[in-house]
Amino acid sequence: MDNKVTSEIYNEFDYTSPLKPIINTENVVSKFRFKCPPKKPLTDKDGDIIVCRKPKKENYRIIQIEHSRRTALDLVGLQMWRGSLLLADWLIFNSDKFPKDNFILELSGGVGFTAIVASMFYPVICTDVEKGDLFQLLNGNIKRNQLLVRNPIHILNLDFFTQIIPSFVVENLDKISVILAAEVIYDDELTDAFLRTVEHLLSVSSTEKALYLTFERRYVFTIEDCDAVAPCFEHFLRQIHLSKLSYEEIPLDFPQYFEYDRIKQMVFCKLKLKV
Repeated sequence: MDNKVTSEIYNEFDYTSPLKPIINTENVVSKFRFKCPPKKPLTDKDGDIIVCRKPKKENYRIIQIEHSRRTALDLVGLQMWRGSLLLADWLIFNSDKFPKDNFILELSGGVGFTAIVASMFYPVICTDVEKGDLFQLLNGNIKRNQLLVRNPIHILNLDFFTQIIPSFVVENLDKISVILAAEVIYDDELTDAFLRTVEHLLSVSSTEKALYLTFERRYVFTIEDCDAVAPCFEHFLRQIHLSKLSYEEIPLDFPQYFEYDRIKQMVFCKLKLKV
């Protein structure tokens, strides 16, 4: 029986490229095109906006990612998922929101896509579990996109089930502006461990911060319910209610820079410690 899964995004847009994988010959290299945000309008000495009469061509850049096309459930971090693209859109839109000398911390960074986008604006701490070819892929993808990477990316091992926080994270916790995670809500045991880790990180920090989380609410039809339900999402909400965390959904009305379907099943939320 084949228990492997494939990310839905590969069937929606053609991300293929002729580039060859380096880490694993069975991998593929995908090219993700994104539209650069417009620069802030120029102003004159009186503060009035200088109107540009000549229309400008849209400026596009490319991120190249080596990844697996199909994996077992416990290795889905070797693929690309929709939540990473949504999180990247939000990062670009909010690129001037946080102090430039502070870190962005990403949990379960996968193949490094979101970390690469974040590094265009801030120093990044990218964490995940070192298994399979994951850390090799992370380092390889950072090198592939070295022209986009403007700030250092620190790659560290962090397992939600052990909750051993890397010393570099502990030492710089107060200089972490924001914590990010994408597509970690697909297994109930993993969800529980993830939420315990988030609660711990937010609790030990002396400065108030939040975690921004994106994932797809996946529905399945069950005989018991005679309906389509989202069991992993419902378990997530129950565990939030039992935790010290508050849950706030973020509207998906910010601009879209990457090419993907921003479907209605996408969830973007902010988790903070309850007051």
